[in-house]
Amino acid sequence: MRPADGGDALGELVRGYEPISEETWRSFWVRLRSRRLHPGEALALVCSLSRKPPEAASVASLLASLRERGDEAGPPAPGTVNIVGTGGGPGTFNLSTAGAIVAATLGARVIKTGSRAYTSRCGSIDLLERLGIPLTTSHEQTERMLESCGIAFAGSYVYPKQLRLLAKSILPFDLRTVGRFFNVFGPFLATVPVSAQVTGVADPALLPTFRQLAADRSGERFLLVSNGIGVDELVSFEDNLVYDSSLDRDIRLEPELLGLGVGSLEALHPAGDDAEIVGHFTALLSGEGPSAAIDSIRLNAAALTIASGTFDDWTQALSLAADSIDRGLPLRLLERLTGVGSGCVEVLR
Repeated sequence: MRPADGGDALGELVRGYEPISEETWRSFWVRLRSRRLHPGEALALVCSLSRKPPEAASVASLLASLRERGDEAGPPAPGTVNIVGTGGGPGTFNLSTAGAIVAATLGARVIKTGSRAYTSRCGSIDLLERLGIPLTTSHEQTERMLESCGIAFAGSYVYPKQLRLLAKSILPFDLRTVGRFFNVFGPFLATVPVSAQVTGVADPALLPTFRQLAADRSGERFLLVSNGIGVDELVSFEDNLVYDSSLDRDIRLEPELLGLGVGSLEALHPAGDDAEIVGHFTALLSGEGPSAAIDSIRLNAAALTIASGTFDDWTQALSLAADSIDRGLPLRLLERLTGVGSGCVEVLR
């Protein structure tokens, strides 16, 4: 017999009881915090989730039970947008971070979340550390940095504290090794005051679940992007499928119709050596590198401006992104973000 609400989340997962209620997930987090879990229970639950995620309603109730324990954020300001992917898929350079910086030069107000490397060599947080760009530590800091620079990079405070407790409870294993579920669904866990989000989905099998999660967040516009090569960002040389939650329909972006050139996945590969990561990233922001890589940055920047309502035409947004790169605006913003010149970091001190 299935337990009543407040029951055993692990048991319901293993037995295939669906949907699992929000109250059941709450009970798990309460027991985790009060150290009343059975030995190995947390690790078993994490592995079960990562091996086979439950259906959409159970995922939605799990995420809701976690988000309600996060820091309260104020209402999102119009035009604010985040870009974050699920991870997985082929390794690429930090395409979403580059797109975020370019989008900020076009007038989109970007609050970027991210993580350390999961399957790639260098995650967005790893790159920001190498660049010397600080992460914000509170909603107040994020707002100040956003006002000063047009872009802010939110730190770990946006994620539920229960995840840190969960990570400690499964030692000597770690969430990076066995917690793929929380990385994949991380785009729906962060508490950030944005009105829109662009989310790349590497595994197309997850798209139905992501569409349902986006529909449940009715006050926020989601663009869910995917493509045939499994990159969790928009790419300039393959058709991209974009689900727009505000329209509840798919849009197919075809490179040739957008004036984009040909290319291959090789153009998106990260720097071959760790010491070259920063130089490679800054060169791409200045427009130096494979045209497919530059065009992919432009396309992701365009998606952010479309999602935020800054522009409503993809061709126009792509053209303006190219102009911004040609004028060196992304590099100038990067210099401010890293504390060179006037320095956005001053607002965090």
